[in-house]
Amino acid sequence: MNIIRWEPFREVEDMFRQYSPFFSRAVRRFEGDEGAWRPLADISETDTDYFIKAELPEVKKDDIKVSFEQGLLTISGERRQEKQQKNENELRVESFYGSFSRSFSLPDNVDAKGIQAECKDGVLKVRIPKTTPTQPEQPIAVEVK
Repeated sequence: MNIIRWEPFREVEDMFRQYSPFFSRAVRRFEGDEGAWRPLADISETDTDYFIKAELPEVKKDDIKVSFEQGLLTISGERRQEKQQKNENELRVESFYGSFSRSFSLPDNVDAKGIQAECKDGVLKVRIPKTTPTQPEQPIAVEVK
């Protein structure tokens, strides 16, 4: 079982996001990270691997960095805004642009050297292989004198 850091505003923001994008942005302003963008991610596992699938629409492969250090897998990068046409007025912009970063705490049974990442059609797929579990040591009887 993985321990996930509880963020009280995440649940409130999810609730507001269902009703209106305006409310979810208001919560971000309250949290103090106005304009921050955190890609959505799905996490799954099989007997041999963990998988992280992150939605990164309009992010180029060269603008994505995946790193692993001290049990923490970090996906970071930047979503760049296209240059606006001179004769085009933006009436409403709901997309987020700029730098992003998501970190995932991984269990001890991962093979860090075998981590693979692939980005295709705006979806980043990260495969984290598990290591084979070591056999638990058998209890040793110690004679008390």
